[in-house]
Amino acid sequence: MSTESPHSIELNLRQKELWRIAKSEGLVQVDRLAEKLNVTAQTIRRDLNQLTEIGLLQRIHGGAITRDSVVNLGYGARKLLATEGKARIAEKAAELIPNDCSLFINIGTTTEQVAAQLTRKHEGLLVVTNNLNVLNILVQSNHIEVFIAGGQIRRQDGGIVGDATADFVSQFRVDYAVIGGSSIEKEGIVTDFDWREVRVAQAMIQHARTVIMVADGNKFKRKAPIFLCELNQIDHFITDIKVPKRFLDYASKSDVTVHVCD
Repeated sequence: MSTESPHSIELNLRQKELWRIAKSEGLVQVDRLAEKLNVTAQTIRRDLNQLTEIGLLQRIHGGAITRDSVVNLGYGARKLLATEGKARIAEKAAELIPNDCSLFINIGTTTEQVAAQLTRKHEGLLVVTNNLNVLNILVQSNHIEVFIAGGQIRRQDGGIVGDATADFVSQFRVDYAVIGGSSIEKEGIVTDFDWREVRVAQAMIQHARTVIMVADGNKFKRKAPIFLCELNQIDHFITDIKVPKRFLDYASKSDVTVHVCD
């Protein structure tokens, strides 16, 4: 699939402006683009489809994202993606976690949804997290004890990362780990963008008795450069779409329970 510059292919001025906005913001939405460029939503959808066909964008519900396999989408853009699907995933994850247990929750907009679900009915939880957003959610409950890992704060999304964070996490041995990743490959490999974040997630996986991976369907469409884990390190995989057959085959061989919340 081509990933040429828009200057080397036949795009009109509006499509070039749309591409410029997409590169700048990471995520674009049909309604906002139609208003900004003073055209109909149908015209924007046609433009997005054309830019997708030539490999510049990736279509999602209501818009498109850039096809960047090196730099992650911004936190604000990621929060807008698959909001309903993430909510269903979070509900299922919360169902798998009993009262009176310990768990890790790592960085991610989906794991934050899981944290919100846990505040509704759960009691007697001990949570270790490297996510300031998760901390702010969980402290609203009087029934959840929270440990926040030290380390370098990633300002753009409230993540805490680095060797000091991984060392802190490694002091615990918990019942569950709720882990998110940026990319899920059909061969059952999970990848991410920040090696400092990956180091912490790997420590969480290593020090948890049961690992729950949460990932919306867009993660199957994205690519990230840094290895996080393989399916055989996961116990439960929760998503919101029908997963590829090859992935299901790997999950079956790895004794992973796949939950589809569509």
